[in-house]
Amino acid sequence: MQPDEELLSRPNSSSQRPRENEFDAKAKRLNQKRLDEHEEEVKVRQNQIKRPWVREGADRPPVTEDGNETEPITKGKLLTTPTRLLKFILPLPITIEKDQDNNSRGDYGRSISSNDTIQPLALLVHPQQPLSYVERLIQAEIPPVLENGKEKIPNVYFRAEDTKGDDNKPTSRSEAAKSRRQSKDGAAHDVESESPEHVASYSGLGHEGPKRAHSDKNWVRWSSSTEVGDFIRDAARGREFAIEIEGYNIEMRVSVPSFGDRTYYMRIRLRRMSREIDNLSKIKHECDVLAHRGAHRIAKGGFAALASWWGIVYYVTFHTEQGWDLVEPVTYLAGLATIMGGYLWFLYLNRDLSYKAAMNITVSRRQHALYEARGFDIQRWERLVQEANALRREIRVIAAEYDVDWDDAKDVGEDVKEVLDEERSKRDARSDEEEKDEDFAKKEEKRRKKADKELEKEKEKEKEKEKEKEKDE
Repeated sequence: MQPDEELLSRPNSSSQRPRENEFDAKAKRLNQKRLDEHEEEVKVRQNQIKRPWVREGADRPPVTEDGNETEPITKGKLLTTPTRLLKFILPLPITIEKDQDNNSRGDYGRSISSNDTIQPLALLVHPQQPLSYVERLIQAEIPPVLENGKEKIPNVYFRAEDTKGDDNKPTSRSEAAKSRRQSKDGAAHDVESESPEHVASYSGLGHEGPKRAHSDKNWVRWSSSTEVGDFIRDAARGREFAIEIEGYNIEMRVSVPSFGDRTYYMRIRLRRMSREIDNLSKIKHECDVLAHRGAHRIAKGGFAALASWWGIVYYVTFHTEQGWDLVEPVTYLAGLATIMGGYLWFLYLNRDLSYKAAMNITVSRRQHALYEARGFDIQRWERLVQEANALRREIRVIAAEYDVDWDDAKDVGEDVKEVLDEERSKRDARSDEEEKDEDFAKKEEKRRKKADKELEKEKEKEKEKEKEKEKDE
C-alpha cells in the first residue's frame, strides 16, 4: 500500500510545480513593475529639480472653485504699477505638444503640463531695462527646444506695428523701380495732405486708438538692446505689439497702454497730494498774511520812532535853552551808532542793509512763529511741493512722448497749480542765488590760491637770491 500511495502522490506534486512557477513569475512581474514605477518617480523628481517646468500640474491653482471659471486669456496686457514698474501679463501657453521627432527620450518631453488652459505669466520690469532682460525672463519659463539632437534656448523676438499706414512688404529691385516710375508718371500729390516718407506717423493712443481696417498688419522687429520704455513709446503708435518665441510657433499679442494708463497712478497720487497741498496752502496763506501785516506794523512803528526823534530834536534845538550845543553831539553819536549797527547787520547776516532784507528777516521770523502755533510743518510742505512738481514734470515728459496735451489744472485745480508754480519760481530764484554765491565763493577760492602761489614763488625767488649771495661771498 505504501508504494501505491507514493505513486498516487507523484502526479499531484508535479502539477503543483508549474503553479508555483506561475505564481513566482507573477510576483516577479509585480515587483518589477513597482520597481519601474519607483524609478520613474525618482526620474520625475530629478527632472522637477532640474527643470521646474516639467512638473505636472504646475499650472493648476491650489484651490479650484466650481462655477467661477473664467475665460482663458488669449491676449497679453502691459499694466502700470504704483512703483512705476511695468507689469507684463503674457498668455504663455503652459501646455506645448510633444514632438516625437525632436523628443527621443521617454522620460520627459516639451510638454510642461497636461492642463490645456493658459495660465498668464506676470513679469515686472523697469522702463529703462532692455528688451533682452524680458527675453531672459521668458526663456527661464519655457523648456529648451531640441535642434539636431541638442538642446537650444529659444530666441524671443519683439515686433511692433509699422509706423507707416501703407503696406511695407519687401519687393524686388525691378518692382521697386517700376513703382517709382509709376509714381513719377502719375499726378502730383498734395504735400501737406500726405505724411513725409521718412517721418514716422504717431498717435500715442495705444489700445484706445482706432482699429486697423485690415487684419494683416505690418510688423517691425526691434533689437533686444532697446529699452523697454522706448519700445513701448514707439509701439503706442498701434494698439498692440507681438512677442514671438522661436521653435514653438508661439506669437503673443500684448495690448499697449495709452497715456491715461501709463500715468494713471501718477495722476492719482498727484490728485491726493494736491488735496493735501490745498489744505496746507490755506493755513500757510493765513500765516503769511499775518506775518506780512506784522512786518508792516513794525515798519510803521520804525517810521513813527523816526518822526518822534525828529520832533524831539526840533523841540530841544529851537524851544529849549540847551539848543544846538546839546543836540549836535547827540545827533552825531546817534548817526554813528546807526552806521555801526548797519555794519554789524552786514557782518552778521552777510547781506546788504536794505529794506527788502530787513523785511524778509522780520517776515520769516514771524512766519515760523505762526507756523509753530498753527501746527504747520514747513518741511512737509516743501517735500509735498517738491514731489508734486516732480510728478508734474514726469507726466509732462510722458505726455510729450505720447504727443498728448495734458492740462494739469484738471487734475490739481487752478489754485493748487498757481501755488505750485509760485513755489517752483521761488525755488528757482533761490537756486539762482545759491549758484551765484557758489560761483563767487569759487572765484574767491581761486583768487586766494593764485595769491598763495604767487607768494610761494616770491619766497622761492628770495631764497634763490640769498643762496646766490652766499655763493658770491
